[in-house]
Amino acid sequence: MAMLIDGDNAQPSLIVKLLAEAGKYGPPTIRRIYGDWTTPQMNGWKECLNNHAIQPIQQFRYTVGKNATDSALIIDAMDLLHSDLVDGFCIVSSDSDYTRLATRIREAGIFVMGIGQRKTPKPFVNACNVFIFTENLTDDIDERKIEEAEKGPDNGSTHHKPNPLPMLKEAFVMSADEDGWAHLGSMGANLRQLDPSFDPRTFGYGQLLQLIRAYKEIFVIRKEDDKGPSAVYIKRKDKRRSSPRKKAQAQEPALQRK
Repeated sequence: MAMLIDGDNAQPSLIVKLLAEAGKYGPPTIRRIYGDWTTPQMNGWKECLNNHAIQPIQQFRYTVGKNATDSALIIDAMDLLHSDLVDGFCIVSSDSDYTRLATRIREAGIFVMGIGQRKTPKPFVNACNVFIFTENLTDDIDERKIEEAEKGPDNGSTHHKPNPLPMLKEAFVMSADEDGWAHLGSMGANLRQLDPSFDPRTFGYGQLLQLIRAYKEIFVIRKEDDKGPSAVYIKRKDKRRSSPRKKAQAQEPALQRK
């Protein structure tokens, strides 16, 4: 993996977790961070560069208010793409200017992941194979009930908390076999296809299986321990709705008693 960090749009306090996230998809052998190191905004990065073998790339701001970091990062990324030195890219930024870069890397058949804040524009998020929100790296994963994610906006707030259920249902339909069972791994892969930013941590759960368990009234979980820990399957519960005639028959005794 090549990890390319936009120093103007990343947090130095998260460097260890950034490396850990990228490491899930391949060792980040190339580590570079871009910015104007003559500005005080970059001081927070200077302490962690040597400790984590990150190479600083100097890029002066030629015009006030303009960010030249984007161009330097994009040029280096294209050089690495054509050098065949890496099997994947990790772009750390919340800037939509990298949307076309991520799309171009995917067109070459190379894996690309993004890491940025939840405010990252959707075009950049969808251009990546996987996108991780930095808020999921800082929030403590607890046993918050899934209903908290369904309440909608807080009082006086316009921010809507996401509801994972529609995507879970869609991923199940995409993954289910003829018997109506879906492999957990297939559901996870299809969730990433539907939304590269899908992450159970967004909803307060550390794993996808824990999130699905929160909807026990909708999904059934089956584990086949003799086949290994990855043999986990999901199925939708049957929707048995009684017909109007049966409902009327069930109500007759009660009407007669009255």
